[in-house]
Amino acid sequence: MAAIGGLTGHAAWADERPACDVRTFEGTRFTVCAYRASDDELRLIAGGPGRPIGSLAGLRASLGADVQRVSFAMNAGMYEPNRSPVGLFVAAGRTLHPLNQATGFGNFFLAPNGVFWVDAVGAAHITETAAYAAGARRPTWATQSGPLLVEAGRLNPHVAPNGTSLAIRNGVGVSGGDALFVISDAPVSFGRLARFFRDDLGCQDALYLDGSVSGLWSPALHRLDPTRGLGTFVVVLKRATP
Repeated sequence: MAAIGGLTGHAAWADERPACDVRTFEGTRFTVCAYRASDDELRLIAGGPGRPIGSLAGLRASLGADVQRVSFAMNAGMYEPNRSPVGLFVAAGRTLHPLNQATGFGNFFLAPNGVFWVDAVGAAHITETAAYAAGARRPTWATQSGPLLVEAGRLNPHVAPNGTSLAIRNGVGVSGGDALFVISDAPVSFGRLARFFRDDLGCQDALYLDGSVSGLWSPALHRLDPTRGLGTFVVVLKRATP
């Protein structure tokens, strides 16, 4: 298999190619966007009271001169009606919302859930929530969501192989410190999204971010999805030249 910036898959994203590309798996088209820790800068941004970003267009408008360095952006996890994060959210080393270890209903609480986080050197990780709480993590950026789709190469046993719930969905998978952010371009089941991460992209760990509201901004693909009412965002930028 060819390497995708440290991730394995059946096709490579060479350095000269756009950060985002399109591929098909089990008849569903997905757009895949690569974060390479060696080349890129990742930020997580939360909306909420007093910060009504609300959309990818609003995110673009908020970035100022940095907009020229954007490789891509997506929604980045679940949020309350006031657009504040449901679970852990860390931005630039500051905890904006604590880890959520409660039980409840809905996708966020479908066990196990987990945390996507980036450490001080830019390496990306996905850690199951209880394991995250038990460790001495020092994230620079972190967002909690659920369910985990893949954990240590195993598909989540609580996710049906092809359930009847279909939606435009997005998630993130990691390996070797890099990350692949994926959005389906047609409604898809949790099971197919999980298999795509593991069996096509070679991700040993993958986390669901959200569905129905999922959107992508990719300058290279001339794509800016119009979804409104969003609460959390991930944006990946080419690292600034000193």
